[in-house]
Amino acid sequence: MEHKNHIHKYDSTGKQICCSLEEKIDGQTPPSLLHNEHSENDGHDHSHDQSNTNNHWKEYYPAIVSFVLLITGLSFDYFDVAFFKNWVRVIWYAIAYIPVGVPVVKEALQALRKGEIFTEFFLMSIATIGAFAIGEYPEGVAVMLFYAVGELFQGAAVRRAKNNIKALLDVRPKVANVFRNGSYQTINPEDISIGETIQIKVGEKIPLDGSLLSEKASLNTAAITGESKPRSILNGENVLAGSINTESVIEVKVTKLFNDSSVARILDLVQNATAKKAKTELLIRKLAKIYTPIVVYLAIAVCVLPYFFVQDYVFSDWLYRALIFLVISCPCALVISIPLGYFGGLGAASKNGILFKGATYLDELTKVNTIVMDKTGTVTKGVFKINEIKIFNTMSEQEFMSLLLAIESKSTHPIAKAILEYQSNIIIPEASEIKEIAGKGLSGTVNGKSVIAGNKKLLAQFNIETPKDIDSIVESIVLVAIDHEFAGYVTIADEMKDDAKATISNFKNAGINYIMMLSGDKDSITQKMAQELGIVNAKGALLPEEKLNEVELLKKHPNKKIAFIGDGINDAPVLAASDIGIAMGAMGSDVAIETADIIIQTDELSKIITGIKIAKSTQKIIWQNIVLAFGIKIVVLILGAGGLATMWEAVFADVGVALLAILNAVRLQHLKMEEAKYFS
Repeated sequence: MEHKNHIHKYDSTGKQICCSLEEKIDGQTPPSLLHNEHSENDGHDHSHDQSNTNNHWKEYYPAIVSFVLLITGLSFDYFDVAFFKNWVRVIWYAIAYIPVGVPVVKEALQALRKGEIFTEFFLMSIATIGAFAIGEYPEGVAVMLFYAVGELFQGAAVRRAKNNIKALLDVRPKVANVFRNGSYQTINPEDISIGETIQIKVGEKIPLDGSLLSEKASLNTAAITGESKPRSILNGENVLAGSINTESVIEVKVTKLFNDSSVARILDLVQNATAKKAKTELLIRKLAKIYTPIVVYLAIAVCVLPYFFVQDYVFSDWLYRALIFLVISCPCALVISIPLGYFGGLGAASKNGILFKGATYLDELTKVNTIVMDKTGTVTKGVFKINEIKIFNTMSEQEFMSLLLAIESKSTHPIAKAILEYQSNIIIPEASEIKEIAGKGLSGTVNGKSVIAGNKKLLAQFNIETPKDIDSIVESIVLVAIDHEFAGYVTIADEMKDDAKATISNFKNAGINYIMMLSGDKDSITQKMAQELGIVNAKGALLPEEKLNEVELLKKHPNKKIAFIGDGINDAPVLAASDIGIAMGAMGSDVAIETADIIIQTDELSKIITGIKIAKSTQKIIWQNIVLAFGIKIVVLILGAGGLATMWEAVFADVGVALLAILNAVRLQHLKMEEAKYFS
C-alpha cells in the first residue's frame, strides 16, 4: 500500500540516520545500513518490534566501547603509566577510534565516489585523522566519539518524531467483522465493500468509515480528532475509522472503502507533509551547500597563510587550529534541528486534529492577517433545527405539529427533514392528496382537514392572509394554514457552533485585523449571524463565482495574507484561490478537503486558533535554533582561529549545539492544545 511505502521511507533504523546533509531528516538510510531496514505488514508483529528495539540499543555498543577505551587511555596518561608510551599509546587510541571512526570514514569515501566532497562525514574524517597525524590522539578519538553520540541522539529524536506518524498505523484496525451469508465473518477490512454491515464490539476500533445502524454509540475519537471526551453518536450519524467503541456492541453501514477512510487520509496527508519544505528550511539547506565549502577553504587558509606572515610559524600548531575550525564548521545543528522543528510542529498539530498538507503552511499561517469564511458548516453546525413554533389558533402544539409532520413526511427537502426531527411522542397521521408546489411548499389533507405548509407565496396563492410581522423574520420559515385559515408558523435555523463567538474574538487578539463572512444563504440570515458574531463585513446570497470574486478583490491588496475557511463543494474554488485554504474535515466535502491546505478534523473553528499558536511556536523555536547555532559557532570559530579554543570547545560548538537545538525542537512534539498559549 502507498501509506506503508511512505512509512517505510521515513523510518530510521540504521546506526546513523543520514548519508548526506540533504538526507538527514528525509530518513533515507545509507546503503551500508540497508540491512537494518524492515517492512511493514498488515499484522502487528510484537517479536519484530522487540527485535527492532534491540537493534536500536545495539547502535550504542561501538560508542560505549570507544568511550571505555578513551577514558582508560586518559587515565593512563594522567597517572603516567610506564607501559603506556610510544606505539602502545598510538595503537590503544587507534583501537578506541575504530568503532566510531570507521563507519564515518566509509560514509565519507562513499560520498566522495558520488562526487559529494563537502559532507559532514568528510569534515569529521579529515579533522580526526589530522589530529592523529599531529599526535593529538585523545582529541581525535573524543571528537569522533562525541560526533557519533550526537548522531545517535539525533537518530533517536528523528525516530521519536516519526513515531507520531507511525503510531497512526496502529489506529487502523487489521480485521473487521462483516455480515455475510447470514453470519458475521472476520476478514481484512480492505476486502469490505461499501454498503456492507460491520459489527464492532466494546473496546474494538472501527475499521472503516460508515453510518451508525445502532440506536446510539459512545466513541473515543482521540486518535483521529484529538478530542479527549468520548463522543455520543446517534442512529444515522457518521462514524470514523480508528474510533474506539466504548459502551456496547454496535453495527455500522460502510460508506467508504478502507483506503478512502479518514485514517488513511490523515496518514497520507501527514506523511507527505514534509515533501513541501518551508522557505526557512529550504534556505538553510541552500546555505549549507555554500557554507560548508567556504569553511573548508577557510580552514586551509588558517593552516597555510600564517606561514607568510608569522615569524615563529609552527605547522602542527596551525594545522591543529585548522582542524578545530573544520570540526566547528559542521552545519548539522541547523540541517537536523530545523526540519525536525517543522516535523514536531506538524506532529503537534495532527495530535490536535489539525492537518497541515506541508511544512510551508506552518510558516504561511503565521502571516495571515485576513480571514474570510463561509457560514453554513463553518461557523454553524450545518444541521437545520426547529427554532420557534408559534400557533395563532386554539390548537395545542402537539395537534398543530401532528398535521404539519403528516404533510412534511412526504417531502425530501432539508427543511422538511429538520421539521421531522421534532422531538415528541407524536403519532403522525396519514396524509392524502399531497401536492408539492415547486419552490413554494406542500398541500394535502390530514384527518379530513385541508393543510397547506410553505412560504408566503403559497398561502397567497390560496388567498390566505398572513400577519405583517412575519416579513421581519430572517430565519427560514414554514407558514401553516388549516382549512384555509392561517394557523401559525415554524422557523428553522442552523445552530451556531459552540466555539464560534469566542473564536472570532480570538482571531482579533491573534492580530487578524480583517474578518469577512461570505455565504450562499439568504443575506438577511447571513447579516444576522455576522452581527451575533461581531463580524462587520458580511455578504449573503452569493454564488460560488461571486465568493471567488470577493476574495480576488481582497487579494489585490498586497499587504493582505488571506486564509479562507469553508467546507462545501461550492467553497473549493475559493479555497484554491486564497493564500491558505482551511477546510472543515468532518462534515466537509471531499472536494473541499482535497483543495484545502489545512484540514480541521473536528470541525471546531477554535482549532484554527490552536493551529496559529502551534505555527507561531514552531517558527519561534526554529529561529531560536538558527541564532543559537550560528551565534555559538561564530564565537568558537574566532577563538579557534586565534588559538584560544581546543578540540573540546570545538566538539561543544558542533555536537553540543546540535543536541541543544534538537532538544529545543523536540519540545514541539509534546505541545498540546491547552499548552499552546504558553508558546504564542
